[in-house]
Amino acid sequence: MGKEPPGDTGLPASLEMAWGLRERPGKGPRPSLTLPRIVDAAVALAAAEGMEAVSMGRVAKELGVSTMSLYRYVTAKEELYILMSDAGVGAPPPLPPEAQEWDWRELFAHWAYGQRAVLMANTWILRIPITAAPVSPNQLAWMERGLAALAGTGLDEGEKISAIILVGGLVRNEATMAADMTDAIIKSGVSPDQVMGQYVRTLRLMTRPDTHPAVTRLLESDAFTGSEEPDFQFSFGLTRILDGLADLISSR
Repeated sequence: MGKEPPGDTGLPASLEMAWGLRERPGKGPRPSLTLPRIVDAAVALAAAEGMEAVSMGRVAKELGVSTMSLYRYVTAKEELYILMSDAGVGAPPPLPPEAQEWDWRELFAHWAYGQRAVLMANTWILRIPITAAPVSPNQLAWMERGLAALAGTGLDEGEKISAIILVGGLVRNEATMAADMTDAIIKSGVSPDQVMGQYVRTLRLMTRPDTHPAVTRLLESDAFTGSEEPDFQFSFGLTRILDGLADLISSR
């Protein structure tokens, strides 16, 4: 049974249903169509064919119902996107037992890598525009985990949420670039090493030491061909942000 909403939540009915604050719409016999079924069908469609395949009509077709029947549960496609994203990210996994001994930096890094893993496993989420602050159950559970990681650091609440936005931006940007590159490589039909090799050859042909001295130094290094760990770019960016936060925290 759904609970009565605690006053005006400002949320659409579908999100209140996701929070368990509202029963299904309408009266009469309980239908086979439910909000979780709608969201699951939309997520399966996005995972199989990409977000461009997701529409109210297509989801209804997958469920074998009329499009209008979906609008009893979700009044707009944008609401469905929010619910899909919430289902895709899921709840944060339990912390490992050793996390009891972790400091804020290890907890926050674990949070960041966890978010990145979710996005890399469900790249369709990256194609959903961000149109509002997070208000869905799982998204707020991730926010809670991130804020909790920074408890006891001396940062004020505004600084904590700013740190979450900063690191969350790094996570999303790096995951989006990785997904875009992966899609391009798949479409090209060649290996990642071949793509990078062609890129280096193109740069060598289009630049000279007198016109692009910095690029020339880059090409003469092993930055493109060295044996970096797969997550080097993300690890580098995250470490630099955490270093900056550590300086701020130590100054308090």
